[in-house]
Parts: sequence; C-alpha cells; structure tokens
Amino acid sequence: MRVGIVCPYDWTAPGGVQVHVRDLAQALLEMGHEVSVLAPSDEETELEPYVVSAGRPVPVPYNGSVARVNIGPVSATRVRRWIRDGDFDVVHVHEPTSPSLSMLACWVARGPLVATCHSSVAKSRAMSAAYFILQTAVEKIDARIAVSEKARQTVVEHLGGDAVLIPNGVTCKHFASGSPLPGYPREGGTMLFLGRIDEDRKGLDVLLGAMPEIVAQRPDVQLLVAGPGDVEYVRRHLAPTIRDNVVVLGLISDADKVSAFKSVDMYVAPNTGGESFGIVLLESMAAGCPVLASDIDAFARVLEDGTCGALFRNGDSSDLARQALSLLADKPRRELLSDEGARRAEMFDWSTVARDVVRVYESVTAGGEKVQADLSGQTLGRLSRMGSDE
Repeated sequence: MRVGIVCPYDWTAPGGVQVHVRDLAQALLEMGHEVSVLAPSDEETELEPYVVSAGRPVPVPYNGSVARVNIGPVSATRVRRWIRDGDFDVVHVHEPTSPSLSMLACWVARGPLVATCHSSVAKSRAMSAAYFILQTAVEKIDARIAVSEKARQTVVEHLGGDAVLIPNGVTCKHFASGSPLPGYPREGGTMLFLGRIDEDRKGLDVLLGAMPEIVAQRPDVQLLVAGPGDVEYVRRHLAPTIRDNVVVLGLISDADKVSAFKSVDMYVAPNTGGESFGIVLLESMAAGCPVLASDIDAFARVLEDGTCGALFRNGDSSDLARQALSLLADKPRRELLSDEGARRAEMFDWSTVARDVVRVYESVTAGGEKVQADLSGQTLGRLSRMGSDE
C-alpha cells in the first residue's frame, strides 16, 4: 500500500505528534508498505529518505503552546504537488483541525482520507467560531482515529461524529537497550524531567517547587532537566537552596534520552493538563525507568491508576515531594513499577498499533480508488481567511 502521511508540526522540533508520525512511518515501512511523510522543515535540514519538506515553518499559537506549522497558498500548492506525485492509496493526516498542512491536505485531497486526532482541549470560542470552516475540511475524512478517550471526546464535542480509538505507540526495542550517561547512575537518588522547559503546562515549576522539600530530606538528590527552551533563564531562577541539585541539560538527542532514562531512579511527569495520552511515559516504562506522574486523566489511564507508575495530585508540589521521597526510599517498589511499566509498554508496541492503523486504511481503500489532488477557487478563498505563507 502507498501511504501518504501529513505531519502538521515542524519535523525537527521535539513533540509527541512528530514522534508518533515518525514511529508509525517506520513501522509501516518495516511491514512492507511504501510511505511518504510531508512535514514543515527548514529546506537545508537533512531529513529521513521518506520525509518531504513542505517549507520553513512559522510559529502559530495553538492548544496552549506555540506550534511551528505551514499554512497558506504556497503551502497548499506544495501539498497538492505532493499528493499528485505520490499516487497514494490513502492519505493520513494528523491533527486535522490545527491551522497547518493537515487542514490543507483535507481541503486539497480527493479520495481515501484518514485523520488522527491527538489533542485533548476544552471547547473554546475560537473553535466554535471556526466550526463551519473546520467542517469543510473534516467532512472529507473517511475514517477518524483518536489516540485516547480524551482525544475522542474532543472529536465528538468539537466536530461531531466519532473516532476509533487507537493509542499512541512506542518502539520498545529502541528503549530496551542503551548505556547510562557518563557518571550515572549515582548515589543519593536521581530524577529526570523531560519536556519543553518554558511551557507552563509541562509543569516544571511544579517540580521545582517540590525540590526544596526533597533536598531537605535528601541533600544529595539530583534532578536532570532535559528539553528545549530558555536554559539560562531556568538556571538563573533556581532557588539558591536547590541550585546545586538541579542539572539543566537542555535539548538532548534521542540516543541521550534513552541514556537519561537508564541513568535515573525515576522519571517525573508533572504536566498540569492539555495531554491526551503521554507517549513519554511509555518511553520511560519501555526503558525500565519507574514513572511518577501527575494524576491528570490521560496519565492515570496509561499508568492504570497507579499500578504501572506512581501518581501525585496535579499541581501539588508538596504531594509530588512526598511521593518522590517515598519512591526514592523504596527500591523494591521502584523495581516493581519498573516491571509493571515494561509489561504495560509492550501492550503499546508499534508492531501491534501499526497493524490496527492498517486495518483502518483497508476499510477506506476497499474500492481501489487512489487519492487525487484538487485546488479549487473555493479552497483558495478559505486559505485567504486562514492566513498566508511568509
């Protein structure tokens, strides 16, 4: 099967959707399918052989963050050309309601079209105001996938209709092996935060707020902070009492992420909301690293309400500190969570998840129709209302 996949966000920027698309594409290739991924990316960036750049991304506020996307007539032309040249049996767009390549592909494509919704967002005035514009895109979708029950609810509440639930996947073999970072593991206990360090909903402030209490009882504890953002700002604003206990790594490679999981006693996910699943939890669990996470619904579901990882009250730094101290002092419990987490991660391995996605493809391609490209004047009118390329 020839599959075209549209990634809405900057291919080279860290993010759960990008990881999902990359891993899905690689799983499909291993299954023998032909895959092309269209994604925003700077033209000079070296990309995987199956990735086609749609041009330089621009920042757009979306879902409590700033997404780097492509939108506008120039991008629409590139989408049309990619579909025309791809001769795809099915096109699979991700986050079809985001102002991005995915929405453009929905407008431009004619033929078998599948969409995966990742976001879990409360209904907003902006979404309500844009309802009819969004409908012109999503009405062409033949099958919808949601990565979580929360994402499925978002589809139902915002767009109407329903979606089949196929969760995020993790390539367990990529996380099963790997060596710790130099100098790790270490005595005294080590924790890891991984996420965009300057995005409030990732919860770094909640974790840093717990550190004084943790350090007071375990003076040798260390917190590794990894992820994109203003590293120097974080370093400058660390409280003096915890400055020596926090190591800010900044953005790290995929290989170093695996090594980081292998280096620490636990991974801490203090996210405060806006998460529909939590792929990084599965990555940690696949690496054998115990998880301590906020009890937001998406994380509680992944961790089976505390069976496969520990939970603390969302936004409560004191409760985070108590749970972290308890885990650091209890090696048998950490080992149990490591075993249960690895078992849970195997349930989401891409070897299983990709087969479920292919079944959805097969359900919309039974008639043998190929995907065609069309760009009508009506579509160009919609683009003029959405914005233009720089």
